[in-house]
Amino acid sequence: MKAMTAIAARKEKGFTLIELVMVIVILGILAAFALPRFADLGGEAETASIEGARGSVKSALGIVRSTALATGNGDTTQADAISLEGTDIALLNGYLAVESLSDAAQLEDFTVDDTATPNGYVTISSPVEDSPCFNFTGSTGVNVPATVGAVSTMNAAVDSCD
Repeated sequence: MKAMTAIAARKEKGFTLIELVMVIVILGILAAFALPRFADLGGEAETASIEGARGSVKSALGIVRSTALATGNGDTTQADAISLEGTDIALLNGYLAVESLSDAAQLEDFTVDDTATPNGYVTISSPVEDSPCFNFTGSTGVNVPATVGAVSTMNAAVDSCD
């Protein structure tokens, strides 16, 4: 009977040092794999945001062109305007003009540089070097549509989207 009470007395509650070290090692390994996945989410979020704006501009190009054709302004060689949901949208050769890019694509949270008419670029905020951006190239003639470039990075030194 004394032997059974001695064995029961030796069973203490808690973890051994080896068990605790193993748990810490396993947590360290998991952290080493998980940390790089979440370390640079800011850059990916900016790129995803500018990709969304790019998609919005491409959709606006189609909507504006369709509306221009439906209202008889599709083949004009001069700048006209159409009304889209109560907003006047400028046209250039029957296509979306850069000065109306922000209104047509609803880019209130983005910076649209339209100083180089008929072209421009779109950034997330004020131009910061290496931030994501894309170029908008306005129509240069009848039956020459406006285009949207691929997402690139901002070159703040020359204030352009390369």
